[in-house]
Amino acid sequence: MDIKLVIALAGILAATMTTQLNSLVSGAALADIQGGLGLSHDQGQWFSSLYITGEAIAMSMAPWLAVTLSLRRVAFFAIGLCFASSLLMLTSSNLAMLYIFRLLQGMSGGFTIPLLMVTALRALPPPIRLFGLAGYALTATFFPALSTGIAALWVDGLDWRFVFLQVIPLCAISTVLVWYGMPKDPPQYERFRKADWRGALLIVIGFGSLTTFLQQGDRLDWFNSPFICILGLLSVVAIALLAVNEWFHELPLIKLQLLGRRNLAYGVSILLLFVVVSLSSSQLPVNFLSEVQGFRPQQAYVITAEIAAGQLVLLPLMALLLNVAWVDSRVVSFIGMALILTACLGDAYVTSAWNGEQFFLWQGLQAIGEPMVVMPLLMMATNTVKDPSEGPFASALVNGPRSIAEATGVWLTQLIMRKRGCLHYNRLVDQLGERGSRLAQLHGLGAPNGASLAGGGLNLSVISQSLRIEAMVMTLSDTFMIIAAMVVGMMVILLVLPERTYPPRIVFAKV
Repeated sequence: MDIKLVIALAGILAATMTTQLNSLVSGAALADIQGGLGLSHDQGQWFSSLYITGEAIAMSMAPWLAVTLSLRRVAFFAIGLCFASSLLMLTSSNLAMLYIFRLLQGMSGGFTIPLLMVTALRALPPPIRLFGLAGYALTATFFPALSTGIAALWVDGLDWRFVFLQVIPLCAISTVLVWYGMPKDPPQYERFRKADWRGALLIVIGFGSLTTFLQQGDRLDWFNSPFICILGLLSVVAIALLAVNEWFHELPLIKLQLLGRRNLAYGVSILLLFVVVSLSSSQLPVNFLSEVQGFRPQQAYVITAEIAAGQLVLLPLMALLLNVAWVDSRVVSFIGMALILTACLGDAYVTSAWNGEQFFLWQGLQAIGEPMVVMPLLMMATNTVKDPSEGPFASALVNGPRSIAEATGVWLTQLIMRKRGCLHYNRLVDQLGERGSRLAQLHGLGAPNGASLAGGGLNLSVISQSLRIEAMVMTLSDTFMIIAAMVVGMMVILLVLPERTYPPRIVFAKV
């Protein structure tokens, strides 16, 4: 094992942590950032969505660039882009430039996550490869849970500007580690002659349109907006053309033929669903505590800290467990999914009286279940790659859909909140009206209009707030039930698609 390459892996992990926190912490502290930068609600929504758009575009291109320009050069570029874009956003007074810097910041995150997988597969020999995959799994489980605590530290403890200034020490550490450890591989500029320029353009158009469509559609009233209609059409056409182009291109950015391997197809599909499902352990409880109970990040972070702490312990344990020959990774996954399903069903009983402690049991089940799902799927997916030249293609296949899943999670949450939220609120208003009518009849009064209710000593603003909170609680319960249904779908895929595989130390010893 090359120790210097392991140090470089630690540098890429630090860079990935930096870029992930850029997205997640800024999301948790968005209200404070909007106030500090003078952004309206709509401008704040663009601030959030542009990051995911940039991430989706870069994730699909990073593995090809890493082979062509070398891991070292792309890593330095990603770290520099993260550092510069973050600090320039803090000093920018022009809205258009702020959006550009946010897009570039998202691209820096899109570059680092695939590099982490490629470097882990290269740096670690088969006997300890699972520990490298555990490092990659941190990006899907640990960092999202950690972000609320970091946001609380910056916003409530120090100053909102540290959301951007946090890149200074983290980028410095990652730069030193990559500089020392990453080998100086020669670039392969000849690959540019066969470059998939058409595919790159279609990725920019297709993935950019799709992520924006999913994130901005609800705010712009979907197909009642010409802009959303155009984005929807562009995404469908561009992604369809991209699939055809990548299938027949000599040197594609995304090698779709690899999906013919059942375990890789399983890893791609389940990771996409897992990213959406993980909302149930990070975003939804925090949103509930913020919206219903009025919690600040400093008060809500304990909920996600339980998840984060669990990952630090359980991911290495999963690596040890899956390294045992007789352990079937499919069984481990199924148990993990069952735990997540139980947690979602438990959370579905949420009421307006819940505070943080009511979530602890269900968060604990999430903390155990998540590494039991993500580690086996990473092992099953990467075990299919026995030729080193296929590693970047597998990384692009795994990470490309993952970025789309983040936008899909935003879309799903907004859709449920709008559809079910309106339904529950209207039903509650109707029930209130019926009760008011019966009360008025008993007292010989007229119909309970606003004046009579107010005259009867009822505060309309209090009633409206109570109805809004109750509708939000009922909608959140529906959301957990829908996510539970998605987990059941994951279980069905698990039972049908993947084949039995063994630890990398056994699989690659036979090659």
